[in-house]
Amino acid sequence: MQKDSMDFRDNPLRLIQITDTHLYSDPRAALLGLNTQQSFDKIVDFIAGTRATPDVIVATGDIAQDASVESYHRFVAGIARLNAPFYWIPGNHDSRKTMRSLSAYQAANDTRIVCGNWQILMLDTSVENEVHGFLADTELSRLEQQLSQLTDAVQHSIVCLHHNPVQGTSGWMSDIGLRNADALIAVLKKYPSSVRAVVYGHIHQSLDFMHEGFRFLCTPSTCIQFKPHMEDFTIDMQAPAYRWVNLYADGRLETAVERLQDYTISVDLTAGGY
Repeated sequence: MQKDSMDFRDNPLRLIQITDTHLYSDPRAALLGLNTQQSFDKIVDFIAGTRATPDVIVATGDIAQDASVESYHRFVAGIARLNAPFYWIPGNHDSRKTMRSLSAYQAANDTRIVCGNWQILMLDTSVENEVHGFLADTELSRLEQQLSQLTDAVQHSIVCLHHNPVQGTSGWMSDIGLRNADALIAVLKKYPSSVRAVVYGHIHQSLDFMHEGFRFLCTPSTCIQFKPHMEDFTIDMQAPAYRWVNLYADGRLETAVERLQDYTISVDLTAGGY
């Protein structure tokens, strides 16, 4: 998708990140007691009710809980209400093969999206039948190639992936993140003036911090949340959420996480995992 070549110094690109929707083929299904279809629909309604129309939507993995064709159709049907192009990458609960097989949504698999003088780079960290993430050599090579070919027309980059490239906030998260995060950081460090942020999901939390000279943004799930700073798996009673990011022509970005208001959370607090 190409935003019109215009000066959006005061009219930034509006990126929406949605992550960890965990949809099922059955819209009545619940994850740890929470109906994921219902919470996703409420998030879409929430976004649609804002004044800022999104220019682009990125879905950073775990779109499905059961990796069913129906769950992906259900996701697209919901996102379509926002009237903006969307792009997705698989998470550990997704099926890369299924996502890429859906002929109607081939554009969603694009790995480089150019808007104005920004490029949005989508990395696949999924590993079949594993919870943790890993960036294959082909993904790392592609990232380096895309970062190395910036021009006067495209100057700024935002990198999106599913798995957390920095250690999670809780002890039980120690083995579920990106296993070769050092390799990712090594590539990013070659292009410090281009990479403005690294955006991810997976650990169902809101984080915004600097690491190795780069800004990292983690976005909560549209369904359940994980409580930070816990040794064992613990559900947080925070509401479902999404993230908006305003991308300016000079490389600045503004961002915030928005949570559902007046939302009644019904979850199984005794769960030891999922």
